[in-house]
Amino acid sequence: MLQTNEKLVAGPLPMIQVPLGHYCIVNDPMKEYVDGQKCHLHLGQKSIRFHGEPFALYPGEWLAEAKSFGRESHDYRDAIKPMPVVKANCALRLVADFDHYDVDNNKNRIAGDKWQLMGPITYKPKAEVTIEGLITPTVIKAGQVIQLRATQDTIDTNGRFRVTGEEWLVKKPGAYLPGVFEEVISVDKSYTITPHTALHLKATMTLTDVMGSHRHAGEEWLLTSDMTPEYLGQVGVKVVKVVKLTVVRKGQYAVILNPVDENGKAQLGQKSLRVGLCSFFVHPYESLDKQTVQNARILSEQESLVLRAINDFTETVEGKKIKRKTGDQWLINGPCNYIPPVEVEIIKQRSTIPLNKNDGIYVQNMQTGKVRLVMGPCAYRLTAHEEPWVKQLSEETEELLSLGGGSGSGDIRKLAYFEQSIDPGVVKGRDKTKVVTYRCPSNTAVQVNNYQMKTARVVFGPDLVVLGPHENFNVLRLSAGKPKVKGALRSLCLMLGPDFISDIIEVETSDHARLRIQLSFNNYFEVNKADEESAKKIFSVPDFIGFACRQLGSRIRARVALTTFDEFHRFSALIIQAAVFGPHEAGEPARVLRFSANNLVISGVDVQSIEPVDVKMRDSLSKSVQLAIEIATKSIEAAASHEAAREEQIAQGQLERQKLVTERESEKERAKLYELKAQAAAVESTGQAKAEAQAQAERLLIEGQSHIEVARLEAEAANIEHNSKLSSQVMLQECELDYNKKLIAMEINKEKSLAQLEVNKFREMVTALGPATIVAMANAGPQNQLNLLKGLGLESVLLTDGNSPINLINTAAGLVGNNQTE
Repeated sequence: MLQTNEKLVAGPLPMIQVPLGHYCIVNDPMKEYVDGQKCHLHLGQKSIRFHGEPFALYPGEWLAEAKSFGRESHDYRDAIKPMPVVKANCALRLVADFDHYDVDNNKNRIAGDKWQLMGPITYKPKAEVTIEGLITPTVIKAGQVIQLRATQDTIDTNGRFRVTGEEWLVKKPGAYLPGVFEEVISVDKSYTITPHTALHLKATMTLTDVMGSHRHAGEEWLLTSDMTPEYLGQVGVKVVKVVKLTVVRKGQYAVILNPVDENGKAQLGQKSLRVGLCSFFVHPYESLDKQTVQNARILSEQESLVLRAINDFTETVEGKKIKRKTGDQWLINGPCNYIPPVEVEIIKQRSTIPLNKNDGIYVQNMQTGKVRLVMGPCAYRLTAHEEPWVKQLSEETEELLSLGGGSGSGDIRKLAYFEQSIDPGVVKGRDKTKVVTYRCPSNTAVQVNNYQMKTARVVFGPDLVVLGPHENFNVLRLSAGKPKVKGALRSLCLMLGPDFISDIIEVETSDHARLRIQLSFNNYFEVNKADEESAKKIFSVPDFIGFACRQLGSRIRARVALTTFDEFHRFSALIIQAAVFGPHEAGEPARVLRFSANNLVISGVDVQSIEPVDVKMRDSLSKSVQLAIEIATKSIEAAASHEAAREEQIAQGQLERQKLVTERESEKERAKLYELKAQAAAVESTGQAKAEAQAQAERLLIEGQSHIEVARLEAEAANIEHNSKLSSQVMLQECELDYNKKLIAMEINKEKSLAQLEVNKFREMVTALGPATIVAMANAGPQNQLNLLKGLGLESVLLTDGNSPINLINTAAGLVGNNQTE
C-alpha cells in the first residue's frame, strides 16, 4: 500500500535475466543499496552483467541500447548481447577507455591503448575496454602480394620496426592478420612477364628498383622478360600499364616519336623508323606515329605519291644520290612498294585520271598559278606541283545546267525544248574539277564569254559546248508569258527558229473601243555561221522576245488607232498584217520584217483572238455571238429532230414486220411441242408394264447366273485346298529327306575326320618315335618275360596236361604284374 507521501513512478518491472553466453551493460550502476534510503550511483560509469541470477535495476540505473524499459514497455531484449566469439586466424581489436590493470595479460593499460586478442576465444567484455571491431585476415594467394602501411610506430609480424607512414610488402602466401597499427592498402597480383609483354613502371619516390638500378621520383622505365620473368611489385613503384610487343610484319613500318636512346633518355622531337620484319616494345615517353603500325604504300602502275621533305636529307634513287631540301616536293610513280623515311611526308596518293573523248579536267600549277584544261581521250597523271582546279559557276548557271539550259514557270512552252539537253551526271551533282560541258540543242546558239581574254565565242547546235578555265556562259533573260513578263525565262541557248512568239496586246480604235488581241508571230534569225561578227550580232539584243513584242505592238497600236471598231472587226487580219509588214498588193510575194539590230526576221502574223476590254461591250458582243449560236443551234436541232422522226418510223415498220415473223415461228414450235407431248404420253402408258416384265426376267437371269457362279467358285476352292495340302506334304517329305541326307553326310564327314585324325595321330607318333624305337618297344616285353623265366629256371616251353595248355610266358607276365602291384 502506498503511503500518502509516496508516488508510484514505475512498475512493477520484470527482473532482467541474462542468458548463458550473453551479457548486458548497466549504465550509472548503484554504489551500495540500503533499504529505505536514497540510492547512490556511479554516474558516468558502467557495469557488465553476465549470466546468473535475475536482477532488477535500481532507481537511476538503465540498460544501454534498450529500446524501452519502464511504465509503458518492459522490452529489454536489444540490450542483451551475445559475447563476442573470435574464430581462428581472426582477432578482436580492443581500446582502453581509461587506465586500468589488465589481469589477463598482466599489463597496465593506459586510456587510448589498443591491442588485439587472437582467436579462437570467447571474449568476456569488460567495463574498462571498448570493442573496436573484429579483424579478419587477408588471404594472400599464390602470385599475390599485400601492401601495408604503418599508422604509427610499430613492430610488424616479422619483428621489424616500422615508423609511421612506412609501407612494405608481404609476399608469403597464406592468411595474414594485420597488426593493431597496420593498415592494408591493397592486394595486388603478381605480373608474369612473357616475351610478348612488358611492364611500364613509374617511381613514386626515389629508390632502388628490383634490378638494382637507382630511380628518381617520377622516373619511368620498362621491365621486360629478359630482366625478370615475374614481378611481384615494389613499394614506391607504380605499374602504369602492361605494354604489348609491337610486331612489324613484312610490308609494314612504324615511326616512333620521341625515341629513347641507349641510356634511356627520350630524344624529344626526334623520330625513328622501324621496318619489318622486326618487333619491339614502346618505351615510356615513346609513341607510335598515328598510334599504329602502318602498311607500306603499294602503288600500281596507275598510281603515284606526292612527297614533301620536312628536313634536309640525301636519298638514293636508282644508284644516284639526290639531295632533298626542306619543303621540296616531288612525285613517285608506281609500280613500287614505298616506305617513307622519317624526313619525308606523304601529302597524298593519286591515281591516273582516265579521260574519255568528251571528258576533261581543270589543272592548276601550284607554282605559277596557271590553270589549263586537259581533254581526252587520254590517261592523265598530275605532276608533283599540279592540283585539280575547282571550276566555280554561279548558282544560276548551275541550276540551268541541271535543267538542260532553261528555267521558268511550268506554263512556258519553250521549256520542253530543253529536256533533251539534261545531263544525268549534272543532275546528281557536278564534279567541279571536271570540265563543264553543255549539249547545245539543234538549231540553237550558245555564247561563251572569256573573262580573262575579254572575248566571246558562239557555238551553234547540235554541238557540245566545253568551257575553258576562264570561260562562262552568257545567261539570257527572256520575256515569256501572255502578256509578256520581262525575265520570266532564263536560258543558256538562243533558239534560231523557225519559231513563233505569242503575246497579248491592248489596242484602241479611232472611236475609242479598247480591244485585247492575242497574236502569234513566226520568227527566225538570219545568221551566217561562218561569219564570227554575224554570229555575235544575234546576241546584241539580250531580250529579243521582249524587243520584238514591243516593236510589233507599237506598230499594231499605231495602225489600229486610225481604224474604227466596225472596220477593224471586219478586216482585223488585213489591218494587222499591213501594220506589221506594210501594205500588200495582190500578186506580190509575201513580205517579212527584219530587225537589223540582231538579224531577227518576222515572217508571219496570226490573229488568235480579239475581245473588247470594256465589259459592257464584251457582254453585248458575246450576246450577239450567243444569239447567232442559238439560231444556228436551233436550226440544227430541227433538222436533227426531223431526221430522228424519219428514222423512228422506219424502225417502227421493221419492228412490226419482225413481230409477225416471230409469231409465225412461234406457232410452228408450239405444234411441235404438242406432237412431242402426245408421244411422251403413249410411251408413259406402255412403258410401265414393259419395264416390270423386263425387270422380272432380268432378276431371274441374275439369280441363275449367281448360283452357277457360286458352284464354280466352290469347286475351285476345293481344288485349291487339295492342291495346297498335297504341296505341303510334298514339301514336308522333301525337307525330311534333305535333312536326313545332310545329317548322314555330316556323320560320314565326322567319321572320316575322326579316322583321319587317328591316322594323323598314329603317323605323327610313329614319326616321332622312329622305327628303331618301335622295334625296341615291341621286343622289350617278350624279352623281359623270357629273362624272368630263365631266372626261375624255367624254359620257354608249353606245358599241357592234354586239355588246357599253359603259356609260361603269360604266366611270367602275370607274375611280374602281381609283383608290381604288390
